[in-house]
Amino acid sequence: MKKFLVLFILTSTFACTNLEENIYDRIPSDRFPENADQAALKVLPAYRELSDLIDDAGWWFWAQEVTSDEVVFPVRLTDWEDGGKWYLLHQHQWTNNIDAVNSMWSNLYDGVTEANRAIDELEGSKDLITVAKLKTLRAFYYYLLIDNYGNVPLVTSFTKADKQPKKTDKKVIYDFIVKDIRESLPSLPASAQKFAVSKAMAYTLLAKLYLNAGIYTGTPAWADAERYCDSVILSNTYTLESDALGPFKTNNENSPENIFTIPFDEKNLQGFRIHMRTLHYQHNLTYDMPVGTWNGFGAVEDHYNTFEDIDARKKGFIVGPQFDSKGQPLFDGTAGAPVVINPKIPKLIIDGSHSFQQIRMSGARVGKFEIKKGALQNLSNDFPLFRYADVLLMKAEALVRQGKNGDQFINQVRKRAKVSDFNNATLPMILAERGREMFCEGHRRQDLIRFGKFLDAWWEKPASDSKRTTFPIPQWAIDANPNLAN
Repeated sequence: MKKFLVLFILTSTFACTNLEENIYDRIPSDRFPENADQAALKVLPAYRELSDLIDDAGWWFWAQEVTSDEVVFPVRLTDWEDGGKWYLLHQHQWTNNIDAVNSMWSNLYDGVTEANRAIDELEGSKDLITVAKLKTLRAFYYYLLIDNYGNVPLVTSFTKADKQPKKTDKKVIYDFIVKDIRESLPSLPASAQKFAVSKAMAYTLLAKLYLNAGIYTGTPAWADAERYCDSVILSNTYTLESDALGPFKTNNENSPENIFTIPFDEKNLQGFRIHMRTLHYQHNLTYDMPVGTWNGFGAVEDHYNTFEDIDARKKGFIVGPQFDSKGQPLFDGTAGAPVVINPKIPKLIIDGSHSFQQIRMSGARVGKFEIKKGALQNLSNDFPLFRYADVLLMKAEALVRQGKNGDQFINQVRKRAKVSDFNNATLPMILAERGREMFCEGHRRQDLIRFGKFLDAWWEKPASDSKRTTFPIPQWAIDANPNLAN
């Protein structure tokens, strides 16, 4: 019931200004909010921006995945060409005027703006909990900004903001947000709904920042990353699901593995359409869907082949002959051929020289997130931004980076996947395992950069220039603020 209450508030028109003006008529500003419900009104606009991260309103998720060696949107004759916005990401040939660059910048700064607005309004308030949540959320958005864009403007106030701010070195931003999170931690709740800021969310965010400190500041901080992983592990609050795909079920809002999520709902908080983009045109008959699917992306074959057949996580792919909900074979409506999904994609741009099956049926499709019977265009599965398996893998990596053994932690994840234990796991083994466990969750680009592999050549992508480790600031933003050009 709490989730649906929050969803209702999240998807309302956010007439917070009028509501707060009425409240301020009765309550002095230094006493607002008086209770948790009023506090939620302050935090929720900043939360709301998270829901745009996953689809093309915000583009963060696709910018992480399509630029990696995990997934690809092949051009299927005339389908999915879209002005090159998908294959240019795959080949690391993006410019500062494509959807991913433009929308991700806007979305992340919208999150910063909403957090700053609420923090300003609470100035002088004794509500330390709400301020701590807002500062931690703002830190999360800035973490994504420095991760994706490098040096960006550091704006910490809505009312006092410079209208044409200059870029700040990412190390300065890193130090600022680490300090903000650490100072906020004592005021954050030890437990909260999965979609809310909690101590564990802040611990995980700090672990992520420290794990990537070498990229952001030039100085690694492996011991600090390990320490904050321990803060999550030793809290004894989170456990691995017994099912490797359990954290991604439709009703996953109470998963013991998920730490921080986006609480999607097919009607009340939309923005998660991964199934629409990956399923074949006829797959609506498999899931009794009232909408037609779009036959788009699939796994890069080389990545798909890193999974052993016994790996429980491989069940998150859709391959082979396909059937409707009654068990009858599916046939492609255009040619009448049986729908058989082949993991092999012949080319990034599949033209008329290829067979009908290659054009329309190539590429293992992604079913990691459960597609319930009767699914609509938007899924109700909550999206895990942080989950416990990732913490275990980060702990293992931090140990190995320090010359220690991380097997105890990585093997918890492998055991759950029904594959054999590692013995003295190396960094290449950890990167490969992260690829299997964290597949299609928005982590791969960052992981490849941290392991020094993002600029390598892979399927249908040549080696990249070093400037590709970050995205350029959008041209429209530079036009509006010339300070961003330098």
